[in-house]
Amino acid sequence: MVPYFRIAIGFGRAVLPFSAPLTFLPNLFSLPLSFLLHLNHPDAPVAELHDLFCKKLQQCCVLFDFLDCVADLKGKEIKRAALNELVESVATSRGVLIEPLYPEAIKMISVNIFRTLPPSENPEFDPEEDEPTLEASWPHLQLVYEFFLRFLESPDFQPSMAKRYVDQKFVLQLLELFDSEDPREREYLKTILHRVYGKLLGLRAYIRKQINNIFLRFIYETEHFNGVAELLEILGSIINGFALPLKAEHKQFLVRVLIPLHTAKSLSIFHAQLAYCVVQFMEKDATVTEYIIRGLLKYWPKTCTQKEVMFLGEIEEILDVIEPSQFIRVQEPLFKQIAACISSPHFQVAERALYFWNNEYILSLIEENCQVILPLVFATLYRVSKEHWNQTIVSLIYNVLKTFMEMNSKLFDDLTASYKVEKQKLKKKLVADGVQGHLHLSSSVMHIKSKSSQAKVCYNLNDINQKVFCFPSKHKHYSKHF
Repeated sequence: MVPYFRIAIGFGRAVLPFSAPLTFLPNLFSLPLSFLLHLNHPDAPVAELHDLFCKKLQQCCVLFDFLDCVADLKGKEIKRAALNELVESVATSRGVLIEPLYPEAIKMISVNIFRTLPPSENPEFDPEEDEPTLEASWPHLQLVYEFFLRFLESPDFQPSMAKRYVDQKFVLQLLELFDSEDPREREYLKTILHRVYGKLLGLRAYIRKQINNIFLRFIYETEHFNGVAELLEILGSIINGFALPLKAEHKQFLVRVLIPLHTAKSLSIFHAQLAYCVVQFMEKDATVTEYIIRGLLKYWPKTCTQKEVMFLGEIEEILDVIEPSQFIRVQEPLFKQIAACISSPHFQVAERALYFWNNEYILSLIEENCQVILPLVFATLYRVSKEHWNQTIVSLIYNVLKTFMEMNSKLFDDLTASYKVEKQKLKKKLVADGVQGHLHLSSSVMHIKSKSSQAKVCYNLNDINQKVFCFPSKHKHYSKHF
């Protein structure tokens, strides 16, 4: 049986596949391996090298079915060798990337990487628990990505030529591939998109806009996208390069996209990259600090302790770089939330909140604003120190109380005395409420008894066999004969 191969003609989604037997492709697969290796021969004429390079790119447009492990092994090996040759040639040779090769190179890349991603084999796929589905064609796909990366990084690469073929449609298809379950593919895509962003300046705004759209779709519609962490990693370096003052577009992205991303159920998968982006914004422009902290407080998790611990970790990262003037603007709502976390029955949440007092810079901010912060947290610290079930938490609270006492002993003593007075008042109120409640309950019982005693049993003396129960009320009298 003559083996068939699928050749894709065209760019991106406009792929027109047709099948041709091996014997119909003399210029592609009938070349002996010794001739193929001639591409990297140091003494080969330049014109011949360009022609051979172009044929190699056409040869690598042939696609194979990797779901069948034993089919077309010879053809797969020839393509693998050709791709290796192309990678080596772009990486080591100078003067290879001339203008006629750009459309052929982008065509070969498009044919191989742009495809409809298969649906997940596990509809309830959890990236933290389940193994991802790996791309079957990775032996070839990896080499295509490697070629693309070397192509972009080559000293001969000319953005003015490449921009004709790496256009908005190409970038959009590239971004769609970030939903691949295979982490190896997403890692290559991350590096490649970063290079495209760096070299093709005309596509920068479009790339940011499309990433924005992907995140909004993820937050408000699908709640599923595999490449969020990788896209955030790219954004981290993009944010780092923003010019000052920040454009309104960038601030809107922070407030409308990055902060709401904290609501995602799968936050743990990309939280590190998200927190990095948020901190990068703060370091660029301190005036966004209040938006960030108030946004985090707005979306603070109510029932998921794991997310609470992550939020507390991010708050500490933010406080590590916050300016004192900005800290004053958010200290009251922030430490009310921290106090609520300290009183959490979940020891990891309480412990993470108490660790703030181990951070020297945060401790210096607290000391400068002790008059405001201590009254906000004192009652919680004092109460939890007496009630919490976990001895580690109790020990940490004692350390925090000791620190506050050393910071401002007079304020500490005043708050202690005030707390005890309030506690006594509360106790008396509870006792009074208890007595009142008891009296109210007794009077209610007596009232019910008096009502029931009003029921009269009336006997008809003329007929001793008839007994009538009469209930004095607005309702009809009920009688029963027996």
